[in-house]
Amino acid sequence: MHSSPRIRTSVAATVLALAVVAPTAAMAMPTAPQAPVEAKKSTENYKGLPSGVSKKKTLVIGLDGAAAAQINEANTPNLAALVKNGMLAKSNLYANPMAPTVSGAGWSTIATGVWPDKHKVPDNSFSNPNYAQYPDYLTRLETARAQSSTLVVGTWSPIPQKVFGEKTDLRIAGGNDAGTTAKTVDYLKNGNPDSTFVHLDEIDGAGHSSGSSSAAYAKAHTTADAQIGQILAAVDERKAKKSEDWLVVITADHGHTPGGGHGGSSTGERATFVIAQGKGIEAGSVRHDVKISDIAPTVLKHQGVRIEDEWQLDGQAVGTIKADDFDSLRPHLKTGVDETKPGPTTTGWTTTAPNGWSIDNSAMPAGGVTEWQGWSFATDEFWTNVDLNQGRETSVHNRNVFAVADSDEWDDKAHAAGQFDSTLISPSYKVRGGKTATLSFASNYRIDGPQSGEVFVSFDGGEPVLVKSYEKNFNGVESIGIEVPKKAKKAKLSFRYTGTNSAFWTVDQVSLKK
Repeated sequence: MHSSPRIRTSVAATVLALAVVAPTAAMAMPTAPQAPVEAKKSTENYKGLPSGVSKKKTLVIGLDGAAAAQINEANTPNLAALVKNGMLAKSNLYANPMAPTVSGAGWSTIATGVWPDKHKVPDNSFSNPNYAQYPDYLTRLETARAQSSTLVVGTWSPIPQKVFGEKTDLRIAGGNDAGTTAKTVDYLKNGNPDSTFVHLDEIDGAGHSSGSSSAAYAKAHTTADAQIGQILAAVDERKAKKSEDWLVVITADHGHTPGGGHGGSSTGERATFVIAQGKGIEAGSVRHDVKISDIAPTVLKHQGVRIEDEWQLDGQAVGTIKADDFDSLRPHLKTGVDETKPGPTTTGWTTTAPNGWSIDNSAMPAGGVTEWQGWSFATDEFWTNVDLNQGRETSVHNRNVFAVADSDEWDDKAHAAGQFDSTLISPSYKVRGGKTATLSFASNYRIDGPQSGEVFVSFDGGEPVLVKSYEKNFNGVESIGIEVPKKAKKAKLSFRYTGTNSAFWTVDQVSLKK
């Protein structure tokens, strides 16, 4: 666990030009096919930053260690205005064994659009990053559109030195948040970057020294908010602003404990958020399905870069995220019955299936913890917090409401003899006889004792056929080809989970495409 204050190097305002940073294997470019490289950059520049070419502009501001709970009109008016005129999405991070809630892991997820199990930055050492396969979004932008002007200004030196790669046109260490703000304002007012990333660090310092419940932590948010105001004013003062299409995103890499520090799995440490304002984003909207991994693809889409399947991004552009059947249950979720955590006022579970879905509990023993008597539907804020540090926090691919079978929690209350045995059954999907259908779903299958997880398909009411059986842990998005019998017209899916005080299986975003 990394909960102590990270070492801050006071770096002078140094431009990290490509010639200064020696290429390493970790910074090598991906070998996957990329879009054709465009013409050379403009010869016009401002203090080493080439002039951009796009009317579409993006500004991402990262607030290290910040908390959405600190945002209000009185103390953070600029952030409050962005929320009022844009979108707010709160979500939770991973925790161990995927990665602790620390900056290296968080900013790498934000920059690359993949979770720590892919980018391989679980801590602040950056000892073996997988940036070659999963580079930051500015590197992808430069690779696809070489004329783009890209800028990074960061207080924490690993942001410009490590997280964002050498293809970025200009990477500057701000030294402190005042220096970062001043440099960002200068380049936005007088230069012409197409895509800018800014990192402000001093909220995190206050969190470490005083804790998230302190006046110092609240004051640090107020200070950062004023700096955001200066940056946004610089955008508004641009001569070309009226003809430009700006997407502004604010986010955080982790939270803090009330006593100070982070790295663990508590609610405060895992809490993060995404604020976004721009064309097509509904003012005052609240999303439950947007996560920090979605920032990179959202920026790339706004900049006109096609998201390629071979990139294997975990995130999605915000405008492309679609609600599934399980999400319709959110207004109907209940507070705990047998579970005492995360608290008496937190809603987040139901055993009532959405329209078209059903649960077969005919093999379930009577009793056990009420919330988990067979397949249930839950939110991350409820389910992952009922019992910490058992791997539930790794369920990063779930969005909004998802299905969960949890034999470990169910077994915490007396029940009749027998194992957990429940089957989740889908509605009918149309299929084309003689063709291959593709089954896709987010899945986190974790083993901790005798258990099984099986997926079946039945055609036109026929006998179920096994299409997937789990033999080991899996955490990702499944894509399974299913051969459809000739003349078949409809298919149903079944997800059967059995377990004896073992672990869990979560399923989300189920689709069967013809």
